[in-house]
Amino acid sequence: MVSLTADMSPLHPDRNLALELVRATEAAAIRSVPFIGRGQKELADGAAVDAMRAFLTTVNFDGVIVIGEGEKDNAPMLFNGEHVGTGRGPQCDIAVDPIDGTSLTAEGRNNALSVLAVSDRGSMLDASSVFYMDKIVTGPAGVGVVDIRLPVAENIRLLAKALGKPVDELVVSVLNRPRHARLIEEIRASGAGTRLMSDGDVAGGINAARHNARTDMCIGVGGSPEGVATTCAIKALGGHIQGRLWPRDDDEKQRGIDAGLKLDDYVYEADEMVTGNNTIFVATGVTNGELVAGVRRDGDYTYTESVVLRGASGTLRRISSEHLTSKWL
Repeated sequence: MVSLTADMSPLHPDRNLALELVRATEAAAIRSVPFIGRGQKELADGAAVDAMRAFLTTVNFDGVIVIGEGEKDNAPMLFNGEHVGTGRGPQCDIAVDPIDGTSLTAEGRNNALSVLAVSDRGSMLDASSVFYMDKIVTGPAGVGVVDIRLPVAENIRLLAKALGKPVDELVVSVLNRPRHARLIEEIRASGAGTRLMSDGDVAGGINAARHNARTDMCIGVGGSPEGVATTCAIKALGGHIQGRLWPRDDDEKQRGIDAGLKLDDYVYEADEMVTGNNTIFVATGVTNGELVAGVRRDGDYTYTESVVLRGASGTLRRISSEHLTSKWL
């Protein structure tokens, strides 16, 4: 009898599951197309939620949503604790974001994604009681080099040295928010350049960790659910990610404490946000971006581009699909 490793066990997510999950992100992206540039982000998100959930119910796995849509957007489906899938097959924790970048979608701007992340049951940090997280993400060169506790200028200098290039060639992604005004000044004062993101810090983190990407670091305060989902991708890329929970007020801080989360500037390392390397991250482009192309319609066909990142094998795969539009009407 052939014994199964943990990665091959039917109780754990595997590469076959990854291909099934792509169908769910493709569906969410396609269903959101009529709302691109229409200024109706709630309708876009609702259509994507409905489509993703419908496809997830057909997947042979026993999934529990740890990071859900309902927690962020008061949605009635894909909420924290909801079970999805057929109940047969691997037991998984799931992070869902049918549209990461609802405002980007509503405004017709780049870098909106449909996202799913999966890991072994019990391995994903539930940080939902504290909405924001301060994060730093780099590629493999930053492992053991940068640290979120250091001043940003020091991290930039250390990363530039590790990459073997001058500081003035480094580009740092950061969400363009008033809370980051001082951070942006410090990045520029160090000599590095900035790439300001209006939304979509999942794509920003992954792009900073990818080989030969146009950014070298992603830093700043974004969603804590997005931080955990991004960790699943970073494990496949061999990159570096750290996070500190960032409660907005005393009430939120107390909710985090009650949930057993570590606050007071505690630094979560990658293996605390997602235990182990048996992770799958799937994203399909809604609008065009550096990571993937957005949904495109041409005559009778609809085209999508997706990425699948798998921590166990350290692979990034691109999946280009063409769909008969009539099947989606």
